[in-house]
Amino acid sequence: MALLFFGKDPNTNGDDCPTVWVDDASADLVLQGWKADAGTETECLAVGHIPDTEAVIRIPARMVPLIRKACDAAEQRGRPAVR
Repeated sequence: MALLFFGKDPNTNGDDCPTVWVDDASADLVLQGWKADAGTETECLAVGHIPDTEAVIRIPARMVPLIRKACDAAEQRGRPAVR
């Protein structure tokens, strides 16, 4: 597995901040974000259980351009090759 780096939160110092990658093999998005606060997690639980293997994270809206680029790349990688 190789992760393609798309960027970190542009309004931080570059350390310990939300980050966006795409898994080169599966085309999955990989996101590092802030842990959601208890209130946010409670609201999320209203629509279903959060398994131990999952987490609710918060990504700042200012990262939408990075996520959009990562989504475009993931979509391209996830398509079968055209012959």
